[in-house]
Amino acid sequence: MSAEKIISEWKKKKFKPVYWLEGEEDYYIDRVVDHAEHHILDESQAGFNLTVFYGRDADWASVVNACRRYPMFAEFQVVLLKEAQQMKDIDKLEGYIENPLPSTLFVVAYKGKSYDKRTKLYKLLKSNAEIFSSEKIRDYKLAEWIGELLQAKGFKMNSKAISLVEEHIGNDLSRIANEIDKLALNLKGRKEITEDDIEQYIGISKEYNVFELQAAIAKKDLARAITIIQYFEGNPKAGPIQMVLPALYASFSKVYTVFGMNDRSEAALKPHFYFNAVAVKNALETINNYGYEGIERILLLLHQYNLKGVGIDNAGTSDASLMKEMVVKMIA
Repeated sequence: MSAEKIISEWKKKKFKPVYWLEGEEDYYIDRVVDHAEHHILDESQAGFNLTVFYGRDADWASVVNACRRYPMFAEFQVVLLKEAQQMKDIDKLEGYIENPLPSTLFVVAYKGKSYDKRTKLYKLLKSNAEIFSSEKIRDYKLAEWIGELLQAKGFKMNSKAISLVEEHIGNDLSRIANEIDKLALNLKGRKEITEDDIEQYIGISKEYNVFELQAAIAKKDLARAITIIQYFEGNPKAGPIQMVLPALYASFSKVYTVFGMNDRSEAALKPHFYFNAVAVKNALETINNYGYEGIERILLLLHQYNLKGVGIDNAGTSDASLMKEMVVKMIA
């Protein structure tokens, strides 16, 4: 069952006694927990029937005792166990999971990983609880996810604006959602988020970013590439080498795979680049300007300078100088 489905069921007052939320992606776990904490019980009921524990400070006996209480002036109570991955002796919850109280809604947020499926606790969870596994979104699906989030919130962005957010923030879904909410507060009724909005309210320059650096390399525009790197040098948070090089590697690796395609027309490339028109244009430009061997050389240079960026075979050269040196070798 998805996070949306769980929340939808709750809105219909359909509850199971235990919900076990686990996995590497915090965003969906936080959404479910937030709804359980703030939207199931009304304010007067929550005072008596909402109990919140944190794994680091909680002991299993207190959690079980809270779950076994009966609700006061309400049909049910809510017990939340946040950061459950930090709880000692969490396996001692087995007794309660085996026989949960129907009038308690017990929600466990076990973040960062999945619980060992070989254990007795997990086997009991499979029989007596709703297990939700929250997986990290794949990079190639991120642009689509941002588009769906915008649509759900009633907004839209063009593909270049989405790429700006994607390249700058990465797959931190919680941060992306927060930034879009922040943008929405400043739109004054507008429904389209522009690159200017992103620059003004999120602080991502529409002219000096990883996406534009990749485009400059694709065009063999050395002056433009150096200008962007100089901006990064003056604004370290805008383009740290640890973010720039992996992003470039991902972009050029994607272009490299095009050489395995029989049809390299614009129409054929659109699905390959998830219908991102700007990405297709950059890919075709890169292929035309570099060819197979040139793109292969770019990938080797990115690997080499990524090692230099973490201090291997680097005698203290600054990040900006490393990137300048790298793009000169790429474009030359």
